[in-house]
Amino acid sequence: MSKQEVILCESLEASLDRAIKKCPHDKLFILTDEHTQRLCLPALKEVSYLKDAIEICIGPEDVHKTLDTLASVWMTLSKKGATRHSLLINLGGGMVTDLGGFAAATFKRGISYINIPTTLLAMVDASVGGKTGINFNGLKNEIGAFAPADCVLIETEFLRSLDAHNFFSGYAEMLKHGLISNTAHWAELLNFETSTIDYSYLKRLVGQSVQVKEDIVEQDPLEHGIRKALNLGHTVGHAFESLALAENRPLLHGYAVAWGIVCELYLSHLKVGFPKDKMRQTIEFIKENYGAFTFDCKQYEQLYALMTHDKKNTSDTINFTLLKDIGDICINQTTDKDTIFEMLDFYRECMGI
Repeated sequence: MSKQEVILCESLEASLDRAIKKCPHDKLFILTDEHTQRLCLPALKEVSYLKDAIEICIGPEDVHKTLDTLASVWMTLSKKGATRHSLLINLGGGMVTDLGGFAAATFKRGISYINIPTTLLAMVDASVGGKTGINFNGLKNEIGAFAPADCVLIETEFLRSLDAHNFFSGYAEMLKHGLISNTAHWAELLNFETSTIDYSYLKRLVGQSVQVKEDIVEQDPLEHGIRKALNLGHTVGHAFESLALAENRPLLHGYAVAWGIVCELYLSHLKVGFPKDKMRQTIEFIKENYGAFTFDCKQYEQLYALMTHDKKNTSDTINFTLLKDIGDICINQTTDKDTIFEMLDFYRECMGI
């Protein structure tokens, strides 16, 4: 898998101009959702290369990350004369970069694409690393492909228009990057003043976070080994997301990951000795900023069944990424059903539900 170029922009216009020139194309398309079409696309209108771009706009949020939406993007590309030499720019959050990346990877067996993430979650996670996909059959990212963007342009000025919920959704992935990297970065994230955001400081933290992910992806682009470190919090988090989707109370991805981290740090403590004080500090930060996802013991079986669908699993064995300590990663960890239920008990007790 080719290495993608990730640029922390000083000037989005100049960076995009250079990125487009590096991707010779016959036609240019730009994919947005209804939010980013209104809030973010105007910032690109001055880029000369985009004056003739064909716009494709889809519905916002994860409920539109579907086969129907994907088919509508394919249809527009086809009707508007896209070829194997066309270029797609994805301007949006993780749903847009995931779905747009998969559309690009599969149309005409693959066309070039550029990601311009507009949410914190997309900047530090979804748009970087080459994973693309859609939700299917009630399961998160069930259909997809490894297909890196030719370039990812990170413009943190977009974050000024982000609401608190979407900020914290992205911040959960940054917290995960802190946990799998080093104690200093983890502590810096726990102590960052989230109520009055210093955007220049945040830009530096975003750069560090992206670097953590890039370093791991470069070592293991197709997730055969250490890239599974990036799944901390996701085995349980994706089960929470799928349950919430089935019950028509969809969650922001980062919130599900944060609550998944609570569960998986407890499992880390139980199975490989993650320090209790660091577990408690992390959980307190999550309780304070994310609230809690509510469920009762009658839903344990359903959550367990959803965890068995996780893409990291082999056969029916549920695989977890656990930590002995911050930065000390244990991939391919398994446990029994009773312990998973104990983990869910711990979550409900410590989150006060």
